Order: sequence, then structure tokens, then C-alpha cells
Amino acid sequence: MGEVWKARDSQLGRDVALKISKAAFTARFDREARAIAASNHPNICQIYDVGPNYLVMELIDGSPLKGPMPVEKAVGYAGLILDALDAAHRKGFTHRDLKPANILVSKHGIKLLDFGLAKRRTATLGEDNETEALLSVPGQISGTLQYMSPEQLQGKEADARSDIFAFGCVLYEMMGGRMAFPGSTAPSVIAAILEREPEPLKTIPALERVIRTCLEKDPDKRIQNALDLKRDLVWAMETGAIGSTVAATPAKSLMPSVIVAAVMAVVAAVALWAPWRSDKPADLPMTRFSVDLGPDAVRGARVTAVLSPDGTRLVFTGRAEGELVQLFTRRVDQAQAVALEGTAAADTSYPFFSRDGKWIGFIADGKIRKVAAQGARLPLSETLPKSTSG
Repeated sequence: MGEVWKARDSQLGRDVALKISKAAFTARFDREARAIAASNHPNICQIYDVGPNYLVMELIDGSPLKGPMPVEKAVGYAGLILDALDAAHRKGFTHRDLKPANILVSKHGIKLLDFGLAKRRTATLGEDNETEALLSVPGQISGTLQYMSPEQLQGKEADARSDIFAFGCVLYEMMGGRMAFPGSTAPSVIAAILEREPEPLKTIPALERVIRTCLEKDPDKRIQNALDLKRDLVWAMETGAIGSTVAATPAKSLMPSVIVAAVMAVVAAVALWAPWRSDKPADLPMTRFSVDLGPDAVRGARVTAVLSPDGTRLVFTGRAEGELVQLFTRRVDQAQAVALEGTAAADTSYPFFSRDGKWIGFIADGKIRKVAAQGARLPLSETLPKSTSG
């Protein structure tokens, strides 16, 4: 499509990335500029200026995403990628070329790049026939073959669920260090995507189920949006065995996870059966209430307020010093929120309670952390214990 140069913005005294296009791809640059400007998200590469055949963009000191990596790290990065996708989807854009090469990892987290093939949702943004005609050639598919959804390969309309499929391929590769649908030729790759399932990763069963759901051939059977997918990943980590490295995992090491899953299934079955054998049904009235989290609560795709299992405590993300995000907790019968020490980080996101309500888990710096729900501080390096799954 063109060339990318490292350049110096002499007016503002900063290094930037200067993307210069060939004349044939000017429409793609126009689409990329619109998608990035509309999303305006910290995990999407920012755009500073646009011209007839160039883009001036944020220069990122990082390297392309590459697996295999530990489960906690992979899921931490996955949460940031999904935040970026959710922001783009909410603004009416489907990326259509999500792949490891378009995801840079830096010391500040991840950055999603290259919206040159992004498709705008006409129901949200209206028609753009001129640009669409330049980007869509009859009989030609747009994207990178190994990460394209079945509907894209079949020439059907791509939407947010197509990005979910590509994300499943990326997460599979992050964890397993290999492509979900390998092949030595283009026809073999296409046949694998359309007809076959990827080899099992031999990881946490709940996490593998989430990945398989992302890679469903029928888009209606996939997880339907990025935010729900992020919630499912956190749930899978909470209920699974945390702390394993996926690549080349011996089969015998899966036994504890299988046992845990079996025990949980039995417990769930007993819980479902108990009300039927009771002489009197349990009286569990629905309760509704509203809570004002205050002006410092984070708004948008990253905001989450979570209620503890016993219904007595809330945890939510709020602003700390500058742009840092910190976790706050408060009892529902009290008006004052308390900041949880040791939770301030640039990418603190998506808190959740352990099953006994004593611990709060969260994602920060690409890893899953924990802190006592009452506010006692723990080292940020300490991760969730396996006991939280039971």
C-alpha cells in the first residue's frame, strides 16, 4: 500500500509515524483515518494529521504480538484488544484485518493498528458508496487469509462477529504459539477454516470453550460482541486453574483442571436439583436499587461496577492520580467509597469477586492481580490463588 517512515514533528517536538500511500490506496487511507478518529481509544494507534496521500500517526515503541505466552498474560492482553475492538464496533467500524502483525505490544500495553480495510456500518454511519466501491472489488476478498471468518471467505457481509472470529484465531495463537488454521497453500487454509476445527490447546477447559465459541463457523453461534467475550474470558480465568503455560502442556497436567470441572458440574447439578425436591419453594424476591458512583467513576467500555456474592459490597473503577485508573470499593449501605491500595495502574480494568467474596481480582499491566476486598494491600506481583475456582 505504501511506505511508513519514522519522522520528527518539529513543531511539537515529538517522533511520529508517517504513512505515505500509493495513489491506488488513497481510499484505504481515508477509511483508516475515519475509523481511528472515530474510535479515539488508548489501545488504538492515534492519528495526528491526514493529507491527500499520507497519515501522521502515533509512533509506537513495541513489537508485534507473538505466542506462546502464559495464560494470565494472554488473557490480560486479550482484554485490552477487546476494549479496542469494542470501541471501534460501537462507532460503527468492523476492522476486517485483525491479526498478530496488526497488534503491537509495548511497555504501556497493546495498540491495535491498521484500519485500512475497516468496513463502516451503514446503518450507523450512512452510505459511503465512493470509498466502498474503491475498497470492494468483485470476486476479491479483503483481509489476511489465516484470520478470515468463513463468511468473509464466502463473500458474505462482514460485521463485528467476523472480528470475533479473527480474535479467536489471535488468542489461539497467543496461547498455543501456532496458527489455528495452518496450511501450506491458500486452498488448504480456506478448507481448514470452512470445514475443520483447530487442534485442542490442552489448557483450562472453560477458556478453551470460549475460544471454540469464537471460532464457530456460523456467526450466529459465536459470542456476539467484544464486551460479552471479555466477560466470558474473565469468568473462565476465575473458574479455571490459573498460572499454567499452554504450549506443549503434557496431557497428565490437565487432570486437576478436569477434576475441578467435574466437581463444579456436580455442585451445579445439586444446586439446580435442590429446589425441586424441597417441599416449599425458596422465597427470593427481586430487589432493584440505584447507586451513584460519583464523578470519578470511569465511563465507557472499561467501566464495570460489580456486586459481591453476598450483595453487600460494590467494587468499581475510578480515576486516581492523573489518568491512572484505580479500584474503589464501598458497602451498599454506606455512601463513602474506599480506594483499594496497590490497584492504581494505567490499564486497571474489569474487577471481579472471588466466590467467597474475600478477594477482588482485576487486570493490570497485562496480568491478573488480586487484592483483599476489605482493602488490605497485597503485592501487585501476587496473582489469584487456585482456590478461588472452588
